[in-house]
Amino acid sequence: MLTAKPLDQLTHIRHGFFTREGGVSEGIHASLNCGYGSDDDKAAVRENRARVARALSAEPEHLVTVHQIHSPNVVRVTETWEPAHAPQADAMVTDRPSITLGILTADCAPVLFADGKARIIGAAHAGWKGAFSGVLDATVEAMIKLGARREDIVAIIGPCISRDAYEVGPEFRTRFVEAKADDEHFFAPSPRGQHFMFDLPGYATARLEAAGIGAVGSLGLCTYADERRFFSYRRTTHRSEPDYGRQISAIMLAPQD
Repeated sequence: MLTAKPLDQLTHIRHGFFTREGGVSEGIHASLNCGYGSDDDKAAVRENRARVARALSAEPEHLVTVHQIHSPNVVRVTETWEPAHAPQADAMVTDRPSITLGILTADCAPVLFADGKARIIGAAHAGWKGAFSGVLDATVEAMIKLGARREDIVAIIGPCISRDAYEVGPEFRTRFVEAKADDEHFFAPSPRGQHFMFDLPGYATARLEAAGIGAVGSLGLCTYADERRFFSYRRTTHRSEPDYGRQISAIMLAPQD
């Protein structure tokens, strides 16, 4: 479990960016695969998620994830749900103690948010499509609507694919530059002619900074490059493997004494 100092310093906030290590899954899903959407054994996934919850001193049944669809949709969580009944969204916010918000990724950026003063937290799944369509901005606004102060919100970007590993076509770059010309600097030339290398964590950082929140940070870890610690959808695709695991990033409000 990896943590970020800006979140560690907030009272009553527990969080973790979990790696693929420390679980019970086998084969290509080894070992802490937390994604029910994979072809992994469901009992193994259930145990892996329980281990994540226990690492945060949380109840396993209080760990919730959404059915991620690469959207800007944010849900306010007031009670837990079974995985089979998860809402379709890509971010969550809550002010309820003991509810653990979990985001599943395998190259997309997991982003954990907290306002330690207002005791409001959030979690977002930011692939290129979600980040481009505003899921990070929407998470900030949902937290403010719940009572957070913009200047008190801290956001940390967890392990995701880096620019060195994220090659895209010219039409991908055109989409971003047509929307905002300044976004051209998130693309570097690829060794393969007309292709480009996209800086997803840099783009996510810029969107969060533009939202005017108090602090933005990143762990600066690449899921594609570090096979020992992270699952990677793109690495799996390049190898023509049949499936891939998902690591989880989670945050919760600890119960008050």
